[in-house]
Amino acid sequence: MTNTIGELENDAKAIFIIGTNTTENHPVIGYKIKQNVRRNGAKLIVADPRRIELAEMADVYMQFVPGTDVALMNSMMNVILNEDLLDKEFIANRTEGFEDFKAILEKYTPEAMEKVTGVPAEDVRKAARIYAESEAAAICYAMGLTQHSTGTDNVKTACNLALMTGNLGRPGTGVNPLRGQNNVQGACDMGGLPNVYTAYQNVTVEANQEKFEKAWGVKLSNKVGLTLTEAIGKAHHGELKALYVLGENPMMSDPDLQHVEEALENLEFLVVQDIFLTETAQKADVVFPGVTFAEKDGTFSNTERRVQRVRRAINPIEGARCDWQIICDLSTSMGYAMSYDSPEEIFEEIRSLTPSYAGITYDRIDVTGIHWPCPTVEHPGTPILHREKFNRGLGLFHVVEYKEAAELPDEEYPLILSTGRSLFHYHTGTMTRRSSGLDAHKPHNELEINPIDAEKLNIMDNEMVKVVTRRGSIDIKAKISDILEPGVIFTTFHFAEAAANRLTNADSLDPVAKIPEYKVCAARVEKIS
Repeated sequence: MTNTIGELENDAKAIFIIGTNTTENHPVIGYKIKQNVRRNGAKLIVADPRRIELAEMADVYMQFVPGTDVALMNSMMNVILNEDLLDKEFIANRTEGFEDFKAILEKYTPEAMEKVTGVPAEDVRKAARIYAESEAAAICYAMGLTQHSTGTDNVKTACNLALMTGNLGRPGTGVNPLRGQNNVQGACDMGGLPNVYTAYQNVTVEANQEKFEKAWGVKLSNKVGLTLTEAIGKAHHGELKALYVLGENPMMSDPDLQHVEEALENLEFLVVQDIFLTETAQKADVVFPGVTFAEKDGTFSNTERRVQRVRRAINPIEGARCDWQIICDLSTSMGYAMSYDSPEEIFEEIRSLTPSYAGITYDRIDVTGIHWPCPTVEHPGTPILHREKFNRGLGLFHVVEYKEAAELPDEEYPLILSTGRSLFHYHTGTMTRRSSGLDAHKPHNELEINPIDAEKLNIMDNEMVKVVTRRGSIDIKAKISDILEPGVIFTTFHFAEAAANRLTNADSLDPVAKIPEYKVCAARVEKIS
């Protein structure tokens, strides 16, 4: 997040929610947004293919066709440009590339895009005016924006919207991705990506390579590695021989699970490190039992870039060990000695190599966390990014044209399937489906389907149906609901017995981020006799 969670409750005068079912997927943040609307009168704009809870209290709700995010946001910016609602001073002083960007907006009129997005032109105009005219407007998004073959374009378009209206670098503004898990931000900060060291220091930059070679005493490669989805593909083709999976469950979370299963079985060696024997761990040659958050010390970096202490509350159960200890012993046995004595010692090394973390110490975050970047121990941290300037100097407008999703409905597969999460379960259900209380609330998967589509197929509520895509099929209970428009169906991916990712598409990746298109694929629903 460029800004902080608290600003969504207190400072934002308007909040634009797109691609995030916030109250179900980020309920604490969702609660703060609702409080701001109810207590302070903040304006709320919601754009989502499903009529989510926040849509019911929105000033404008735009129910758009899945995969048309760029068309929708470009049409909002067409209104802002033509009605002269843009922040000319901000554009002139703090951005570049506006003229090239502006030239593409002419054709994205709300009327023209209504045929693409399904959103009435007047709703687009109202949303654009609210966002542009508010004293401080924030954008919040999540994986509904990113999990597309055009996910990078979607995010760039959201950034264009913020730049165009000057909604960056001030309290209550910003472009704010809501992270899907508690330490996703920290994992990325620590170099858990195939192209960077810590703090996004690119592996292809010679100075970065030399710095880490000196610190670690080994020669390092300057080649960009593989994302998880790419690694699965390489394994499927026999080009990747071994895989070490730590705290991840690709046999549930990756697209096209038959493809994933074949890839894992094609490996010569699979190691899984996790707290339960997950669907992926069941296929492993070796399983390392790790520990839960309550059994470990260290730090987490949350969605607002706040680095926080985590303290052991209980001792690890017999046979389980902390992740860092397992990794250190494995590295040592493979010939590279790692002899850290504690997580704090590891964090001190992180500080020495990571400019944005350099000023953060265990003492400084003993009670309250600090937002990175924090370059020195005297620095207070940076709750709001881009106050005076952007990292690159001037903010860059990107020319982004709307592109269709990779797989669209046709005669054989006439529906759009989208996937997401439930309030009661978390990710692949590794933990939550072992909780009797949570499982009692949501014991099985459901397929949301509009009453019009259900009537055409002679499907009754709670009836078992078959959902079919080009990858496979699942049997699932139908939930007839007008939360969706006709032609769109929705399910969650928490349930192994009706695994949504048996249906999703592994072939259409975003060309930059390499993220799969979980949110759009062509499907059909069949009545089970």
